[in-house]
Amino acid sequence: MTAEYVIAAPVVAGVAARAAAETAGVVRLEPGLRGLATALARVARDRWKGLEAAPAEGVRVRMADERLTVEVDVVVSAVDQAAAVGQAVQRSVRREVAEQTGRTVDAVRVSIVDIEMEAR
Repeated sequence: MTAEYVIAAPVVAGVAARAAAETAGVVRLEPGLRGLATALARVARDRWKGLEAAPAEGVRVRMADERLTVEVDVVVSAVDQAAAVGQAVQRSVRREVAEQTGRTVDAVRVSIVDIEMEAR
């Protein structure tokens, strides 16, 4: 008998969100308007089911034909080079999703939505 395991998009999103948030130079994940609507629907669904899902605001996962794409919206620190932080987020998300879920990420798209200046 062969067992089949399905890793759902919200699980991948939670792993990717944690990996991105822990990347040096990332101040926070930023859900944006579309992300807020998705997050509200997810929270409502999870509460109705009595579940508490991992935070995944600022991350969108697309699964199509065995291809996995992760989109991450981040705010970075002005202390770090934005492009370098974006590349580090890509590496971190690919690595963590592969390690935690066994899935290979085909593409990680990082949008830097803001650069936060340090407090003076």
